[in-house]
Amino acid sequence: MSPEFSRSPLGVLIACPAANVLRIAALAAATDGELDAETQAGLAGEVERGVLVHFDPLDAWPELVRGLMAEHPGRMLRALRECGALAVLLPEVDALFGMPQADNAGELSDIGEHLYRVADALAAARAPLAVRFAGLLYNLGKADSPPQHLPSHYRHVDRGLPRVKDVCARFRVAPECTDLALLATAELERVHRAAEMRAGSIAALLERCDAFARPQRFAQLMQLCAADYRAFPGAGEVYPKARLIETALRACAGVDVASLRAEHAGDTEAAAGAVLAERAAAVARALRSERWAEPEE
Repeated sequence: MSPEFSRSPLGVLIACPAANVLRIAALAAATDGELDAETQAGLAGEVERGVLVHFDPLDAWPELVRGLMAEHPGRMLRALRECGALAVLLPEVDALFGMPQADNAGELSDIGEHLYRVADALAAARAPLAVRFAGLLYNLGKADSPPQHLPSHYRHVDRGLPRVKDVCARFRVAPECTDLALLATAELERVHRAAEMRAGSIAALLERCDAFARPQRFAQLMQLCAADYRAFPGAGEVYPKARLIETALRACAGVDVASLRAEHAGDTEAAAGAVLAERAAAVARALRSERWAEPEE
């Protein structure tokens, strides 16, 4: 460890230089932990010296969790990026900085900067670790979107899913963290696109997300969707799709799934189709929509 960096201005002393970098960045996420210029420069010096090159991701994970679960995780992420550590530990996330995306009003913002705001919004909502971790990863496929399509991100889900799997394997995260991060990557923007006149698509979305059998996981996805929405500059506090989805869930709860499956016993495909059709019709009635059978994009 460099003599001048053995003790940081935050009073942290760790035997391993790499752990020292990560611990200080994680502590920056605390309410009173914002780093001064001297400390940030010290972190950058250690990273430049190569202390993270051979650092085991499994040893990094507890410090990432410490920062993600603190009051201002965006500060940890910013500290890691500004000292160069994010590019070493999470290059897939670091690659998002500088990439544009459009909000619902068509305004452009940097995806990396947006990530800071999402992390802090989830902390403010007291989200569990699985949601906060998914908030780091759901946009990974946008890092190298074809320039000719920007600010749209054509087929980013296809690129993002394997990257999410790689990150989760690297840090050996708990299965529920991997599961939610993959779900968010695949479905978050479809939740944002949910519309009253597309009741069939909403019913299909709920089925794909297993919202009926796994309501807690679906609620976590909605928590991330709300944070993503609120993280755009100028967005309101109320996520407009939340009431729409809640109405659809209540409508679907009235469908007699057991009877429909019994009616089509022995034909799994027909039973699934009948259940979806009834759920779509129920959502259409609840939303007063006639276009309940419009197919998913």
